[in-house]
Amino acid sequence: MAGRRLSNEINAGSMADIAFLLLIFFLVTTTIVEDKGVLVKLPIWSEEPPETKRLKTRNVFSVLVNAQNELLVRGEPVRIDELREKTKEFIVNPQKREDLSERPNMAIISLKNDRGTKYKAYLEVYNELKAAYNELWEDSAQRQFGRSYENLTTTQRRDIRADIPLVISEAEPTSFGEED
Repeated sequence: MAGRRLSNEINAGSMADIAFLLLIFFLVTTTIVEDKGVLVKLPIWSEEPPETKRLKTRNVFSVLVNAQNELLVRGEPVRIDELREKTKEFIVNPQKREDLSERPNMAIISLKNDRGTKYKAYLEVYNELKAAYNELWEDSAQRQFGRSYENLTTTQRRDIRADIPLVISEAEPTSFGEED
């Protein structure tokens, strides 16, 4: 016994195999979250040029985000926290003003950005415009059906959207710093 020495080594031959199997297991079972971005329904592709339609200026709510991320609504500077209420007022036109939309189903939101606009500013503006429509739909659902918009049937939602359609037209961005 005096001639025999005990070895303090651990057999690590299978450690690489175990690490490899664990790596494969985690790669297979892990879900990778994809960024969804802004979900927008695009028109159906057509080879034919779209028909040109003359719109009354009063029915177009033009929103511009310039290269300095400043918000201009119908040529006037507006803060982002005012945009939702101004949009709702334009769409519904409760006082029947001559400079706001004739009816909610004729209102068009025209969103235009500069190529220098930050994505964050674009998203903030888009979210406020969408939120305005969501609030209008909710108000209409409560008024017509006495329930939340989320709890309506598909037909009831379709009726509300026919009265207040979501129409956000995005124009081609202008070159950096170029404003109309």
